[in-house]
Amino acid sequence: MFTQIDRYVAKQIFVPLLGTLTLAAMLLILEKMLRLFDFVVSEGGPVQVVWKMLANLIPEYLALGIPIGLLLGVLIAFRKLALSSELDSLRAVGLGYGRLLRVPMLYAIALMALNLAIVGFIQPKARYAYEELRFELRSGALGASIKVGEFTNLGRRMTLRVEQSENNGRLLHGVFVRAETKDGKTLAVTADHGTFLATDDPDTIILRLANGRLVHNAPNYQAPRVLSFAAHDLPIDLPAIERFRGRGHGDEEELTIPELVRQGHSEALPAQTQSAIRANFHYRMVEVVMMLLMPVLAIALAVPPKRSTSGLGIFLSIVMVVTYHKVNQYAEQMGGQGKLDPILALWTPFAIFAGLIFWMFWTLAYTPGGQPIGALERVTAKIGKAIGRILRFGGARRRRSELAPAE
Repeated sequence: MFTQIDRYVAKQIFVPLLGTLTLAAMLLILEKMLRLFDFVVSEGGPVQVVWKMLANLIPEYLALGIPIGLLLGVLIAFRKLALSSELDSLRAVGLGYGRLLRVPMLYAIALMALNLAIVGFIQPKARYAYEELRFELRSGALGASIKVGEFTNLGRRMTLRVEQSENNGRLLHGVFVRAETKDGKTLAVTADHGTFLATDDPDTIILRLANGRLVHNAPNYQAPRVLSFAAHDLPIDLPAIERFRGRGHGDEEELTIPELVRQGHSEALPAQTQSAIRANFHYRMVEVVMMLLMPVLAIALAVPPKRSTSGLGIFLSIVMVVTYHKVNQYAEQMGGQGKLDPILALWTPFAIFAGLIFWMFWTLAYTPGGQPIGALERVTAKIGKAIGRILRFGGARRRRSELAPAE
């Protein structure tokens, strides 16, 4: 049964959680967007494909941003309660830290279920779709854009150059085409205008030219044949495009969780592949279960010592989570290579991380006067004062040297 205090705490958590998650996702998307624009333009593909690629990256960014959003949402909310003395009032009426942990844990359970759906089912398929778009850009399956003023190869035996383009590429001006057949025949065409037309054959398109001149040559011709035309249709055979690989072939991150479980115990796969699949499965599970620890860590680091407004807890929480994430990535790599057992490599750091978090929470909640980051804040304050004295001493020496008369 939710009380008014539970609803108040939930409201205090929701705003920073949503803001942090949105900000993290937007920063990651903007950073990737610039590189995707450069990649798509360099490959000559349509710019619209950038938005499809970014859409397929959103699940990956959400999987990274949800734990951080949950951590900072709970931490900022409880830090605000602590600095405004509301937390002391709640504890004074009999609401301990264990009771106040109820709402953050409900957030954690709901977001853990969402993150499990993302990393277990949505992200693998989105990753495969992203890699398929990259492959199609490189292979030309999306259609290479014809750059004005440059020679564009349409297959191995045809070259096209356009002086000007209008109406989103539908109308071409100053067209030059050179084609060559396997038996040595060549065809060179210049035309004032041109446009591409689709045909019933998906492997062939028509380039309809207007007001031009055609030069046809062959090894058995004594002289090239030249003719002028008002309209001429030039068929263009599209090059054969290699099919993209199946999902999960060579990349275990494209497999859903049921597929990881099934293939991880398949005797038909090599031992190295099985190790990589099992390591990836345990990596995903550890990253999902870790979210249950985020509210506990947030509360343990949210409450600063009395008469202190230091934000050291926020910095320390981010450092701990990012470090643990990197440890998990390294453990997955070692487990995937068969150097370590995936279970020991990934769940041992989880047990150590969980033990450290619960020790910090126990110190805050059940130890009289306990403050898990109090000693660290005192050390940080002493270091800050020492640095301040050094800077002031250096500034005083510099001023004295500037005021001293020159000899």
